[in-house]
Amino acid sequence: MSSESRTAVVIPAAGRGVRLGPGAPKALRALNGTPMLIHAVRAMAESRAVSLVVVVAPPDGAPEVKTLLDDHALPERTDFLVVPGGESRQESVRAGLDALPPGFDVVLVHDAARPLVPVDTVDGVIEAVRDGAPAVVPALPLADTVKQVEPAERAGGPEAVVATPERARLRAVQTPQGFDRATLVRAHESVTDNVTDDASMVEQLGLPVVVVPGHEEAFKVTRPLDLVLAEAVLARRRANDGF
Repeated sequence: MSSESRTAVVIPAAGRGVRLGPGAPKALRALNGTPMLIHAVRAMAESRAVSLVVVVAPPDGAPEVKTLLDDHALPERTDFLVVPGGESRQESVRAGLDALPPGFDVVLVHDAARPLVPVDTVDGVIEAVRDGAPAVVPALPLADTVKQVEPAERAGGPEAVVATPERARLRAVQTPQGFDRATLVRAHESVTDNVTDDASMVEQLGLPVVVVPGHEEAFKVTRPLDLVLAEAVLARRRANDGF
């Protein structure tokens, strides 16, 4: 694939974010006074390789999200598009893919709930796709030992351990995940299971998926404690970078 291949990002932001509790959808929660979605969009647009960001809004919330993007300063070199999403994450990503104009050969899919991804991680994913990988995921080694268990008979009950996977061979996957556009479109046309990430859909096609180094600041904000951590990261960045 040419190094001139144009890159677009799809950000599904139609979810409700139940684990953060009641209130605004997770992507619209404020982080340091700015909606998390805006932080995520800026993180993607920070890459000079990204020329289009498609935000997939809640089915009835596209005008609100469009206003949100218009109200915040975003890089002028990047185009932005807002489209309504579906009931599932997979439907929303498909809606974003369907909205892409021709001429974009590399597509990233990024969680709105990962607002602090460093630009080096974004660029690393894009570079690996341009180098020929059909699907690329950023990931980190696991800090904790992992146990495989039999689900408990009742919620909260004790669970029997059935295996301890070798930690050195496991990775915790992040986003943005990067794809050759034709491969991702084919995956969404072929795989009907509601899977948790797009790379696993490509795996089901029997195509290779490669891992590149992720970053500890690309964590997903799903619990109130994650918001505290994200605020701390932003405070440190402001102190170091003066913004």
